[in-house]
Amino acid sequence: MSTQNSSTPKLYSEKCSQLLKEAEIRFAGIVDSNGNLIAGGFKEGLVPYEGDETKLHSFFEFVSKFSIRKEFDQSLGPINYLAARRDKAVLVSFPFPISQILLLISAEPSANIENLAKKVVKIFTNVN
Repeated sequence: MSTQNSSTPKLYSEKCSQLLKEAEIRFAGIVDSNGNLIAGGFKEGLVPYEGDETKLHSFFEFVSKFSIRKEFDQSLGPINYLAARRDKAVLVSFPFPISQILLLISAEPSANIENLAKKVVKIFTNVN
């Protein structure tokens, strides 16, 4: 295993920690193609909503399967991110097509999705 590969989870954890410094972000995690959390988590000191972790895992599985699909990439281009605005939270996923992982973010409902996407791009530039 190369040094770059063995340091990748640490890099992902550091990037997720940077995102968690943003006031509106409740959760930032990297999820593999099976829907398993490999880095990140809930903001320290945050009390998750009842069932948050279970619901997020179900969302991981759904989003990972959806984001890997490629049938519209040729005509519309690849997915940049998927967003769902709920009454209590905003859920946004960002696929990393090369490494077949996703960044999943849960934020306060007042979060501006476009601004959030710009922050993610800035923090995760050059990370596959």
